[in-house]
Amino acid sequence: MGKKISLVVMAAGIGSRFGGGVKQLAPVGVNGEIIMDFSIHDAIKAGFNKIVIIIRRDIEKDFREAIGRRLEKICEKNRVELEYAFQDIRDLPEGFEFPEGRTKPWGTGQAVLACRDILHEPFVTINADDYYGREAFIRLHDFLEKYGAERVQDEKNHRMTACMAGFILKNTLSDNGTVTRGICAVDESSYLKKIRETHNILKTPQGASADGRALDPDSPVSMNMWGLTEEFMGVLEEGFREFLGEVRDHPGLDRMKAEFLIPEYIGKLLENDRIQVKVLDTGDKWFGVTYREDKPAVEAAFRRLIDQGVYDADLYRDLR
Repeated sequence: MGKKISLVVMAAGIGSRFGGGVKQLAPVGVNGEIIMDFSIHDAIKAGFNKIVIIIRRDIEKDFREAIGRRLEKICEKNRVELEYAFQDIRDLPEGFEFPEGRTKPWGTGQAVLACRDILHEPFVTINADDYYGREAFIRLHDFLEKYGAERVQDEKNHRMTACMAGFILKNTLSDNGTVTRGICAVDESSYLKKIRETHNILKTPQGASADGRALDPDSPVSMNMWGLTEEFMGVLEEGFREFLGEVRDHPGLDRMKAEFLIPEYIGKLLENDRIQVKVLDTGDKWFGVTYREDKPAVEAAFRRLIDQGVYDADLYRDLR
């Protein structure tokens, strides 16, 4: 077994735009598989040897029935560790009070912090309801295996090394409503220069727009697939404290809805020259279930991948 590298699956989201139910658990495969099945299959094939799944306590029973017991068997057969972490909106650092009445989760940054006691190795984050394609897992795994815990040092700075899977905006849009994407600026060496979390992105006949402003449909975007080193966890904890301080001390910030998001925080680290992020282009097409109306198209896409021989109809057959 090679170096330990974890896949962190963020599955604690409420899924409010899905119109009820837990969208991460919606079956889309020919045998009732959910999107996460395909991601975990691809991760194990790529060499990941630990899976950490972030959920909420209130969906634990549904999760274990939908996929958990199946995953336990698959991971055991393939000598892959399987761990659970639980995101709790009341899990705040010492010195911060929970704003009573808040029901919205604190965002992807706090979700990953739920893994702080079980993640001690390089890791890749993904959204549970996004399909990324096999190539993305291979490229990020290989990058972390080679560069995992290395730090990049120059005359002025001591920066962390990270990577992300780069997708093209026009290939990540929904036909059924708006989406949020991290729109990226990348330099000639494929390093991330800037990332802007952009909300309300709508697919248009011309390409894409956000709040009436036209966007370049060929822009590289982040889909929350980050390759991070173990030292990032401590920095992330520092960032969450800073974020909570800003929410507490600035009346203009909404204490009920403000979120600590990984793309936004990495953007701040970039501005302060504390991290360098290699953008790894992938040839696979993203798809996912943001809205209930997306589900038929996703089911059809997986049927095509099976017909093309990318996956076996018995998904995990080639792992046994």
